[in-house]
Amino acid sequence: MKTKEKKELFAKSIKELGSLIIQAKDALAQLKLEKVQNKLKNTSQLTVKRKEIAQMMTVLRMKQLSEVKPSKKK
Repeated sequence: MKTKEKKELFAKSIKELGSLIIQAKDALAQLKLEKVQNKLKNTSQLTVKRKEIAQMMTVLRMKQLSEVKPSKKK
């Protein structure tokens, strides 16, 4: 994932990120299926897709935590 694409992730809403993660996981499942069927030529795509999913999930979690305001202890 390029730097510009990473910056675009921060501009997306939580719902948009969630749908992107679902799409990426579906694509990863398809890649795994192709690997098992010996149709996948470039197996490094699996690693790249997993890293993209991890980056999206990290941004999503950061956004979720920033929305929750910490309560003050008395």
